[in-house]
Amino acid sequence: MPNLLLADLSAEIEANVRAALKEDVGGGDITAQLIPEDRPARASVITREAAIISGTAWVDEVFRQLDPRVKVQWQVRDGERAAANQVLFHLEGPARALLTGERSALNFLQCLSGVATRVGHYVELVKDTQVKLLDTRKTLPGLRLAQKYAVTCGGGHNHRIGLYDAFLIKENHIVASGGIAQAIDAAHRIAPGKPVEVEVESLDELQQALAAGADIIMLDELSLDDMRTAVSRTKGRAKLEASGGVNETTLRTIADTGVDYISIGTLTKDVKAIDLSMRLSL
Repeated sequence: MPNLLLADLSAEIEANVRAALKEDVGGGDITAQLIPEDRPARASVITREAAIISGTAWVDEVFRQLDPRVKVQWQVRDGERAAANQVLFHLEGPARALLTGERSALNFLQCLSGVATRVGHYVELVKDTQVKLLDTRKTLPGLRLAQKYAVTCGGGHNHRIGLYDAFLIKENHIVASGGIAQAIDAAHRIAPGKPVEVEVESLDELQQALAAGADIIMLDELSLDDMRTAVSRTKGRAKLEASGGVNETTLRTIADTGVDYISIGTLTKDVKAIDLSMRLSL
């Protein structure tokens, strides 16, 4: 599936930020009211650890919604690497707005940069192979598109966005449909042109999926030897995706089997936020 582009996410970013501010600010930031309304301030945000940056548009939107007078001056762009203690951006505007928006803005940036950084690490492990790393639907509620965009910032690729843009026929779908061939045939009739992927658990099921015309075949926890055999038997008739049991220690050996894709749920499921800090000056 094509990767998400930032240009496609304007409405999503606006909605993400509106929900975050409603959650955090509620009826008003009572602590910020300690500061005179007209007091100007400046601030700088640094990263305390090396990171691949993602989420700049969400930060911009936080301060746009809070107070359009706030100026955000970025020193990095999405997809760029930042070193520990590097300044990421400067802020200038009303002190109240800077302090009120601090946590929401940093929450987006630390989370999405965390995803991008993890993805970048995994991509580095297989950089000299032909495999593409895919995300999954194992995302934080309400932040799927944001996290999938962060995956692209780290050099990864997007799998289907949801249940509507591609078929992924798994074991229970196969059982309920009466078999692999029946499920794939029905998918082609229900939504012609939509990608059809089917999960298989054996080389016999692989043959069934190939014969039925699957576009992508997910090899679910097959052994390395079976993956190599699957690549040899498929000969480009379908794309092959490895899934299950993928981690830092197994990733490279799976990539070396010759599969086209490796999908990894932990890219978005197990988020380790980047440590960020904002320093204010009057």
